[in-house]
Amino acid sequence: MNHPSENAVPATALLLVDVIVSFFEPGRANHYPEVGAVLAPMRRLLEAARRSGCLVVHAAERHRAGFDDYEWRKLPRHHEGDDAAFVAGFEPAGPREVLIAKRRFSAFFATDLALFLHEQRVQRLVIAGVKTNVCIRASAQDAFAHGFEPVIAREATNSNRPHLAAAALEDIERYMGRVVPLDEAVALLS
Repeated sequence: MNHPSENAVPATALLLVDVIVSFFEPGRANHYPEVGAVLAPMRRLLEAARRSGCLVVHAAERHRAGFDDYEWRKLPRHHEGDDAAFVAGFEPAGPREVLIAKRRFSAFFATDLALFLHEQRVQRLVIAGVKTNVCIRASAQDAFAHGFEPVIAREATNSNRPHLAAAALEDIERYMGRVVPLDEAVALLS
């Protein structure tokens, strides 16, 4: 049986979480003013992954219009129809990019993401998107639980509640993975 070398470079993929108009377009249900600051850093990550041929996973929360959803017991209706469309330039493109539609905070919960990543022999996930204290934290925690190393690109995620974002990043660094500067995350994808 072949065993991976201890010095082997782990296969790395980029996971972009909820880069959809609901957050990024003013006037939409989940927009907050600070969200635009993550677009340029996420674009750098995406460009690096596309140049190197890394797998890119676009996880987008999508709910079915006109149907009940358990989230409505806690949150107002959101991410339905065109509200869940990708921000221009962040749509899946090419054979190395896939869409994972999610209905909860984590990109892993009730999706086939873990199975798919294991089949592609991915070991490390660079994670970026919104919101740090909700979907990013939940996805990082589930990535760790499924045996992946989550790496958060610090400048490529934020929240409308900065104190909760800071606490989430501290938890991720302490218990689940790594929080790194953007340049280091770009290098991991290059």
